[in-house]
Amino acid sequence: MKYIILIDGSTIDLSIIYKEEDALSNSCREEEKIIVQLNDIYKQMSPKFERCTGISQSRLDLLHRLFEVEEISQTALQREVNIDSAAVTRHLKQLEGKGMVSRRKNPADNRFTYVRLTEEGRMKIEAYREEKEIFISKVFKTFTEEERSILSGMLNRIQDNVQGIEY
Repeated sequence: MKYIILIDGSTIDLSIIYKEEDALSNSCREEEKIIVQLNDIYKQMSPKFERCTGISQSRLDLLHRLFEVEEISQTALQREVNIDSAAVTRHLKQLEGKGMVSRRKNPADNRFTYVRLTEEGRMKIEAYREEKEIFISKVFKTFTEEERSILSGMLNRIQDNVQGIEY
């Protein structure tokens, strides 16, 4: 073992310091591994979700919100689903092209656009919901209810921590 002799004559066992540094280093590596895993899961899940359900999660979120309201301003919709405004515009344009949503300008103020789900969109959303449920059950097929609950709690804590980061 290596020791350091201090001015006052006391000694410090360096192996303890190295063990603490190793533990800290291992902890940081483990935390980094978790972040990498979460990112990898997201990158794998997004395209698989879209292939299985026929629609992206972002577009499905937009359709779900539109299903709940008669009509909503595009700005309010963007805020409620927490998707950036350019992406909302792009998604709505594509959904409009498929006949699933309709958009109209406010006649009193052309700066505001209102969005609503069409009958076609209302019919398709149920099929999307069913496919989403099948996908989710496949993702969690090996988890018990207790494990899902614990995981959800941990992910909520991570999400809260990320939201609390100031930059």
